[in-house]
Amino acid sequence: MADLLVIAYPTETRAEEVRSRLLGMQKEYLIELGDAVVAVKQSDGQVKLNQIFSPVTAGAASGALWGSLLGLILLSPLVGAALGAAGGALGGKLSDVGINDNFMREVAKSLDAGHAALFLLIRKMTTDKVVAELQGTGGTIMQSSFDETKEEALREALEGARTAAAAPAA
Repeated sequence: MADLLVIAYPTETRAEEVRSRLLGMQKEYLIELGDAVVAVKQSDGQVKLNQIFSPVTAGAASGALWGSLLGLILLSPLVGAALGAAGGALGGKLSDVGINDNFMREVAKSLDAGHAALFLLIRKMTTDKVVAELQGTGGTIMQSSFDETKEEALREALEGARTAAAAPAA
C-alpha cells in the first residue's frame, strides 16, 4: 500500500529542489515513489501540474511506433503511425496512474498565488534517512496518510528551516 504526502512550499523552485532530492534518494533505493508532482497556483488562480511522467505522451510515442510497423506491413506506414499515435494517446489518457489530477488541482487551489505543493505517492521509504534529507527544507504538511509518529517526525524535520530563520542572529 502506498502513502500520500502533500507538502506546501512558498515557491515552485523550492518544491522542485525537494522533488529532485527525493528522486536522487530513489536512485539510492532509500525511497520508492509511485508519483511525484509539483502543483503551482498561478497568479490568475489556475493550477499548473509539473508531472515527471505523462502517460498520454508515452502512449502516443509507443502507439506511433507500433502503428508504423503495422503500416509497413500493410504498405501505409504514415497512416499506421497516425492511427497508432492517436490510439496510444487515448490509451495513455485512460490509463493515467498515480495521483489523481483533479485531486491535486483541488488541493492546490487552497495555496496562495505563486506557492507550490509537492504531491508524493510513496510506496516504501527508509524513514530516518528520508526525514534527515528533508530536514530544514521549510515546507508545511498539507495532507498525509502516514501514522502519527511518521507524520510528526516529518513535520519537525520540515519546520527546522523556519525555526532557524526565525531565530535572532547572535
